[in-house]
Parts: sequence; structure tokens; C-alpha cells
Amino acid sequence: MMSEVHCFTSISLSYLDRARVLGTTLKKHHPDWVLWLCISDIDPHGLALDLSGDPFDHVVRVQDLDIHDFEQWAFGHDLVELCTAVKGVMLCRLLEQGGDKVVYLDPDIAVFGALDPVIDLLDRHSIVLTPHLTQPETSQSAILDNEVGSLKHGIYNLGFLGVRHSSEGVRFAGWWRDRLLAFCHDNVPGGLFTDQRWCDLIPALFEDFYILRDPGYNVAAWNLSHRPLAFDVDGTLRARDYPVRFVHFTKVSSVGEAMLERYANRRTEIFELLKWYRQQLAVHAVSGLRPGYWGFGSYRDGTPIRRIERVTYRSRPPLKERFPHPFDSGSGSFQAWCASNLT
Repeated sequence: MMSEVHCFTSISLSYLDRARVLGTTLKKHHPDWVLWLCISDIDPHGLALDLSGDPFDHVVRVQDLDIHDFEQWAFGHDLVELCTAVKGVMLCRLLEQGGDKVVYLDPDIAVFGALDPVIDLLDRHSIVLTPHLTQPETSQSAILDNEVGSLKHGIYNLGFLGVRHSSEGVRFAGWWRDRLLAFCHDNVPGGLFTDQRWCDLIPALFEDFYILRDPGYNVAAWNLSHRPLAFDVDGTLRARDYPVRFVHFTKVSSVGEAMLERYANRRTEIFELLKWYRQQLAVHAVSGLRPGYWGFGSYRDGTPIRRIERVTYRSRPPLKERFPHPFDSGSGSFQAWCASNLT
């Protein structure tokens, strides 16, 4: 029988620095939680990856998750889709192995306070979610960024999820696993955004869920306009006078950082956090790993796989029968077929 609380995250190796920050900050507050790392990647040739000093209690490789026709399935996903698609499988595995409460946290999260209230909620509810927004926006730009953004990408941010080992929790986990295995795609015009849009259906399809609206949870660019940050004299970080439990540093150094700055409202606290987070990423960097590396990102000969090639392969079943090993290169390969048939 597993211990009470299990937490997991899912990464490619390029996000290992972020996962290390998550693990280190989580263990500071919850050393008793069992932390699992799922790696959806292949170690680069010549890199001796040593995780022995990391905060993870268990490491699982995506190749070991018993996903049917794994090579074909993996080829049909880009990096974000693949790292997200395994979340349902991992959730079910931990529940099936006896986990009483399972928490998922995105690797680009840092924990700043104890998450005991989440566990208390899971004593009473089977599913705990955090919405992207808990207050209406007031400016046109924020409506477009955040309210319309939620309509496109999902009402709830699945960078966090809590599930209890109950009949309803297990039923949800199995449903979510099956949907993600088949439909974890970034296709906003088609009504899909990886795992998040599926969970918009939770209030209609499942009982015994709780929507956690506390401003201290999942502080991020999309809700910062209504969650001004401030430090207490004792150093406690607060959002709208609520203690901050965790901050979601989505896409730092790219569009996410620009959004944080846009909604900082001239307050300096978010810039202090960004400086701290960048320093932590530097401390936990993976030595010898090429920036942007992903082992499933190219054919055997090193040629990058284009998105149109992944979408074509996953959407046309005869191609899977004709090319059962889609990552291969050379004559008669799917790569050669794409060169002749896709422009």
C-alpha cells in the first residue's frame, strides 16, 4: 500500500531544470509526499544523466507506461502534446497502485507555502481544480488575453489537479486517460487544447468536485491583474492578502514573461520573483544538454519532424499500417513519403 499523498509532474529533458525547482520547493513544505517524475524523452547520446541527487522519489519513462503502439502514438504528438498526454496514464497508475490522494503539478511551478488545504479538500471531494480566472476582467485587452483565452484553452488550468482514490475519482481518471490518449492535441479551432478543454466537462459529467478559488493557488500571468503580490514583513508572499501557495511560471523567457510584466501594475514583487526563478533555473540546469533538445523531435537521421507530418500521420490510419516505424529514415520510410507528398 502506497503512502497517502503522491505528487507527479511530466517533462521533456529540456524542462528538467524547472522540474528540479518544483521538486525542491515542494519537498521543503511536504517532505513526506512521494514525488514522481515522468520523462517523455530519450537521453541524448553521450549524456550521462544523473538524477540521484534530485528531489524525485521515483522516475518513470514514457516508454514504460505500456501505451499501445507506442512508437506510432508518440509520433502523432508534438512536445507539449506528448508531455501532456501521459498525465492521465500516470494518474491512473498511481491510483491503481494504491495512492490515496494524487496531486499533479506542472514542472514550471514553484511552491511557496504548504498545500495542506488541498489535502483537506481531497478528504471531502474526489476532484479539485483551479480555474484560470476567479474574477471578471475590466479592460478590453485583459478580456481578450484572459477571458477569451480561457474560452479557447479551457476554464481550468490543468497545471494543477488533485484526485482522491474514490469511485468517482477513479472514474474521472480513467475517462481523462482515455481522452488524452486519443485526443490530446493542440487544435483550438477543432475544440481541443491538449488536456484542458476536456476538464471543462467535469461539472456536467462528474459529481463530487471542488473548484478552488483561493487567490494564493496557481498565481500566473492570466490572473495577476486581480492578484496583486506583496511581501509581508516576515517575508511571506501574498496575493490579494492571501498567502501564496504556488506560482506558475509559464513560458518564462518568452510570451509568458511578457504577460507577467503586462499585468504587474508597476509592482516590483513579480520582478523579484522572476529574478529568483531565473537564478534557480541556472542552479538546476542540466549540464551538457543542448537547448531545446527533445529525443522525439526528429527522424533517425536528425531531420526535425514538421507538425504537418505528425498531423498527417495521426489522422490517416492507412499510413500507420504502411509505416509502422514512423521515426525511421531512408528509402521506403514515412520521412521519404513526406518528402514526395507533403510540401
